[in-house]
Amino acid sequence: MKGRVAVAMSGGVDSSLSAALLKDAGYEVVGVTLRLWPYQEPEGEIERFNTCCSPRAVEDARQVACQLGIPFYLLNYQVEFEKKVIDYFLGEYLLGKTPNPCIPCNSLLKFGSLLQRARGWGLDFVATGHYARVEYNPEASRYLLKRAVDPLKDQTYFLYNLSQDQLCHILMPLGSLEKQEVRRRAAGLGLRVATKPDSQEICFIPEKDYKPFLRGRLGDQLRPGLIRDLEGRVLGEHPGVAFFTVGQRRGLKISGKRPLYVVRIDSLSNEVIVGEEGDLLAKGLWATEVSFIPFDRLCDEKRALVKIRYNHRPTPARLVPRGEGVVEVRFDQPQRAIAPGQAAVFYDGGREEIVMGGGTIAKAIS
Repeated sequence: MKGRVAVAMSGGVDSSLSAALLKDAGYEVVGVTLRLWPYQEPEGEIERFNTCCSPRAVEDARQVACQLGIPFYLLNYQVEFEKKVIDYFLGEYLLGKTPNPCIPCNSLLKFGSLLQRARGWGLDFVATGHYARVEYNPEASRYLLKRAVDPLKDQTYFLYNLSQDQLCHILMPLGSLEKQEVRRRAAGLGLRVATKPDSQEICFIPEKDYKPFLRGRLGDQLRPGLIRDLEGRVLGEHPGVAFFTVGQRRGLKISGKRPLYVVRIDSLSNEVIVGEEGDLLAKGLWATEVSFIPFDRLCDEKRALVKIRYNHRPTPARLVPRGEGVVEVRFDQPQRAIAPGQAAVFYDGGREEIVMGGGTIAKAIS
């Protein structure tokens, strides 16, 4: 037996096949589903989420575990999810930032507290259905995070801040497979979820519209304010900075000779600043809360490929250390709509599949 592993099962095809592959590989597998969302929500509403939060998804995970002949546990993570993910999400939007809740969910919950629990139970690893690869580099005596073989499914953008202590206890069996192969293998094993559609990116936002969620949670914390252009002229009013992100064009409800976009959000003055398309370009950015994987810290300038959002193509840049946990990123070519709050993820300039690390975008450099 290779070891004992807790597989985080969402009820989808990816985590289900991960459990099956690990069992076939000789691991002692335990299925675990995290209940992140309260079941007392109206059934119609919760089913719209189509995620691991729904009773249907939990039942799918349970049935797959039964089919595989592995133990299954449902853990109540509602309070922890609320504090570490939902509160973070709401707080960042109130500050006019654009957060990505999948990042703290992965690092603090799945590979944080769940990993700690698993280790306390005497298990060796936590596994997920993420499309990424974890490999050990004996020359550097460090674990590396590498991009998935399937470039369209690669999820390393959401995993850049995993530590060495976490990576040495993580298994991601799907990193070397393409999505089509995953479904083919799941169907070959007769898994009931083989053709189940993929879940949406943010599990607690129905239909990808976060505005109703913000209204319901933030209420009177949302304060109307002014919309100004770059010269300071008032062009209109907004219902709250939380409803806007850099690069946004729709929903401004203002007119101009040319299309106008959100180029900056000032939460202190409660103002949204707009400009034209060219005003969205920036030469670089400041990243804070920076961490690295192949090494502990950046001591000198280094070339890298940088992603500023999940669907952004990695672009050449220079990383310049600016103090503990702070890096200045200077792009070879200006980049569009750099949004504070999003992650800037660094890939090795020579070996693009290797994740160097990343941080949170603090501000763009014009």
